[in-house]
Amino acid sequence: MNTIKPVLTVVSGLSGSGKSIALRTLEDLDYYCVDNLPAELLPDFVKNLTRDDKQRSRLAVSIDVRNHSSDLSRVGEWLSAVGALGFDYRLVYFDTADAALIKRYSDTRRRHPLSHDGLALSDAIARERELLRPLRALADIVIDTSDMNVHQLRKAVLGELEAGTKRQVSLLFESFAYKRGIPGDADFVFDARCLPNPHWDAALRPLSGRDSAVRDFLEEQPSVIEFVDQISVFLDTWLPRFESETRSYVTVAFGCTGGKHRSVYLAEKLTQHFRQGGRENVLTFHRELE
Repeated sequence: MNTIKPVLTVVSGLSGSGKSIALRTLEDLDYYCVDNLPAELLPDFVKNLTRDDKQRSRLAVSIDVRNHSSDLSRVGEWLSAVGALGFDYRLVYFDTADAALIKRYSDTRRRHPLSHDGLALSDAIARERELLRPLRALADIVIDTSDMNVHQLRKAVLGELEAGTKRQVSLLFESFAYKRGIPGDADFVFDARCLPNPHWDAALRPLSGRDSAVRDFLEEQPSVIEFVDQISVFLDTWLPRFESETRSYVTVAFGCTGGKHRSVYLAEKLTQHFRQGGRENVLTFHRELE
């Protein structure tokens, strides 16, 4: 009988390139994830998590320029030690053009990890590229995120890391506000503005569709129950058709006026439906809450 070897995925790359989003996406896919693990601890990390009966078969760690105490040129040696423990491993490197990184730092007003050294942002990025050169050279997969938004990055992670591992299509349920536009790469878009709006209840207005009070309100509405049931049946019927093709993921978007109550509830509700039905690769993204 064929057995699938457990896998360690190492996420690396430039600060601001999307590594944190990638790690959260892998966590949604049931990877055991650790951010900023000291690189020299890779073999011990794998060994400790495979010591008991509940062996984890999918691990992911991020290693980047914050590893000040590690000699990153030795990462290949430490990965070989992981391989000797019976794990397959892959290093995924996220790259981004300097201009895109500078714009992201300007938009978020976050500090670069090397800025404490007194470097200007452009110099800090150049220094980071130099420090990460050993990891870039070892990378099995390189993903350029220069022109990607959060949504597209999640899809890239699904496409690059999950393609071929399962025949099930990976599902992303997204909520959004119509006043900010429809997500450009959604495969299906459902308009929830016809449903009762919790916004008009002063007690519910500050909450979101993740909160129990909002869920209770919506689940008391027959139209909401009917809406959920019919979309569930539609997707249950048609997703197998996508699985017979070459698609690796499908995005289903729910929109409402503010992207906070009805659309969030629906995305969470459909995520729950498919996870309870045994589907593994199901993610959510709430555009207006992120």
